[in-house]
Amino acid sequence: MRDERGVVTPGDRPTGSGASVKPSCERQGPEISIIIVTWNGRQYLDACLRAAEAQQGVSAEIIVVDNGSTDGSAEFVRARFPHVRVVELTENRGFTGGNNAGAREARGAYVAFLNNDTVAEDTWLRALRAGVDMSAGFALVTSRIVYMHDPRVIDSAGDGLLRWGGAFKWHHGQSAELADAATEVFGVCGAACLMPKSVFEEIGGFDDDFFASHEDVDLSYRARLRGYRCRYVPDAIVRHHGSATLGTATAQSVFHGQRNLEWLYLKNTPASLLLRTLPGHLVYTVAAAAHFSRLGVLMPFIRAKMAAIGGLPEVLRKRRLIQRSRVVGAAGIEPYLERRWFATKLREKRFDSGLSREKDNQVAD
Repeated sequence: MRDERGVVTPGDRPTGSGASVKPSCERQGPEISIIIVTWNGRQYLDACLRAAEAQQGVSAEIIVVDNGSTDGSAEFVRARFPHVRVVELTENRGFTGGNNAGAREARGAYVAFLNNDTVAEDTWLRALRAGVDMSAGFALVTSRIVYMHDPRVIDSAGDGLLRWGGAFKWHHGQSAELADAATEVFGVCGAACLMPKSVFEEIGGFDDDFFASHEDVDLSYRARLRGYRCRYVPDAIVRHHGSATLGTATAQSVFHGQRNLEWLYLKNTPASLLLRTLPGHLVYTVAAAAHFSRLGVLMPFIRAKMAAIGGLPEVLRKRRLIQRSRVVGAAGIEPYLERRWFATKLREKRFDSGLSREKDNQVAD
């Protein structure tokens, strides 16, 4: 049955959902698999892996997926961290392909995804695991991610989705004190999150076609359509360099972000909600074009939208599968969508612009 928000209660979950995860005492191997994808990020790996190895109160394995790095990352991990499993890919498959490859190798009942440019507190994983509550539908859990250079500032307290189709990070750029309470959010931030492996597999993992950007929001949307919920866990603290791979407002980040935004919106949004929000989505797109034009990256924006159109046949094929298998409709999704799109994105963009200028000044110095 559905509750008043249209969310499916545990008794109606599809067979094979995360509700059937067995406790670690009934399983062979670790309870949790920590998956870390790296691409030419050797300079971050020592601190990241030392913190991952120091996790307390949980049984965990660490899997590093090397995305065809040329900086000796795989050799470095094997030499310095012999207990870490290394999955070495011959090419860069992006955040999506790398994490999917790691999940296939995972032996744990839970998979935790962690960016290579992070340092987790030693209670991080235990706090995330404690946030899972399958009886209440909370299968996905996400971390309090703060900045490496200033842990008093939030990078992400979970992902949100605008009613008009854009994504954002809760409390991005705000004081960490504002994110002290556990709460339900739309979805996980892929930089530091956890879920049962069975749920990850049930919803199809990350979409390989996304490569990078918005893949975590897409994953979370598909989970919500299956009746799962996401909890923000403030005690699961991770420090993050932020945008270490894609950067902020680079041609690459604009292309992937703006292409994937369209695919996310078109694949997952139930038909009635899609029709009601499409006019606003077009307005949002025009506003985004003006923003990126001011930043001098209009051409990557245009290429992204053209690529999104070019991928439409495959997106529509995926949409048919997603919409046929969902157990939650528009009534269960709409309450979790943020309506204040302009104020939300303006605050986020202003903070990112200031942070980018600060980094540029540090480099110049």
